[in-house]
Amino acid sequence: MGDETIYRTVQESQSERSEIVFPADSNALGNLFGGRLMQYIDLTGAMAASRHARAIVVTASMDHLDFVSPVRVGELLILKASVNRAFRSSMEVGVRVMVEDVREQRLRHVSSAYLTFVAVDRDGSKLVVPQITPETEHQKRRYEDAGRRREMRAGETLRKREMRAALGGEWHL
Repeated sequence: MGDETIYRTVQESQSERSEIVFPADSNALGNLFGGRLMQYIDLTGAMAASRHARAIVVTASMDHLDFVSPVRVGELLILKASVNRAFRSSMEVGVRVMVEDVREQRLRHVSSAYLTFVAVDRDGSKLVVPQITPETEHQKRRYEDAGRRREMRAGETLRKREMRAALGGEWHL
């Protein structure tokens, strides 16, 4: 058999989610809980990854999560996710979070994150995912940046593994 690699565009799997922030989602200052925002980011990212892989996906990591500004009760949250790059069974997804001021018709950036998802079958075994075909200059830049972040994550994973081995597998505080 020849090369059976499948390619998909970034646009084919983009996802968007909107939420209104309610008091039950906020802290004593009336700001959205960071953990709730992380949940929304994870769900929106998983939708994009699942669309791309056309399979079940599990979250492998969330890194470089920035909380740029608070989100207040009553504000409209807009989350947008795109697959930046696909590897063998994993995908890096970027999620950008904005607050929409409906009266002023303006968006305010409040958070961004990069997540890694792995495609799996119903038994939890990894699946090969389609590759990404970046089309715009912005998508091409994000594709290249995702490769650099993957190298950094691999280096960090190796460093932690070596540290655990040096400690005899034990964690010390």
